[in-house]
Amino acid sequence: MWQKIKRYSFLYTKYFTSHLKVMLEYKGDFFIGMLSVLVQQLTAIFFLKIVFDHIEALKGWTFYQILFIYAVAFLGRAVHHIFFDNLWTVGWQYIRSGTFDRLLLRPVNPLFQIISERVQQDGFGQLLIGIFILHTAASHLHIQWGVSSVFMLLLFILSSGIIFVAINLFFITFSFWMIDSLPLVVSMFQFSDFARYPVNIYPKAITLIITWIIPYGFTAFYPAAYFFENQYYSVLALLTPVVSLITMVLSYLFWNRGVKSFSSTGS
Repeated sequence: MWQKIKRYSFLYTKYFTSHLKVMLEYKGDFFIGMLSVLVQQLTAIFFLKIVFDHIEALKGWTFYQILFIYAVAFLGRAVHHIFFDNLWTVGWQYIRSGTFDRLLLRPVNPLFQIISERVQQDGFGQLLIGIFILHTAASHLHIQWGVSSVFMLLLFILSSGIIFVAINLFFITFSFWMIDSLPLVVSMFQFSDFARYPVNIYPKAITLIITWIIPYGFTAFYPAAYFFENQYYSVLALLTPVVSLITMVLSYLFWNRGVKSFSSTGS
């Protein structure tokens, strides 16, 4: 087992280093990509600020509390965006084109190969804006940081990223039967926007869906609420690592079932 981990770590380091060299060969594209994400995210924050210029609170939630939720969402999404963005392309780039056959011939896990074949530089911009927003919001919320709270924050962000990956993996696996399930994945990802706001502003049906069916609530709102000293939401926040583990295991099992059902398109 240890030898396997060591081998895959070595391979991923080689892939990652190679991608960084390619990206830095095209510095203009690298920085434009990061800048475009910065502008996109700052625009969302700008519109949020306009809304709060006209109201004092949204069902009891202040501007900086919602900003903190945004920050956790950005950071979790950045983990997914930087390291796992190639999952989006499974249908059209690997299955439809017949390239997935090539992956099966190599003595390396095909999912690992797909993940390793791309590093998305735009995610670094998302990471930077997330850190900036988190710092800004936390300073206004007077959150007392200690070793345990920093540890919990990092654990929640990592768990958030894993949930994004798991949901992406689950729905892109349908490509083994549909050839390309990208439209389905895009549709499901729209639900992640709901997690950027407190769940108690939504109808119960939406809250139920983003908490227990497609658990985007654990990518942002519940982890962020842990720091707001709300006992009910804090308890749910502690479930975040468990939810991430369960969703990842289920998605990976589903992926393996998809791989077994795979038949080449013959392209």
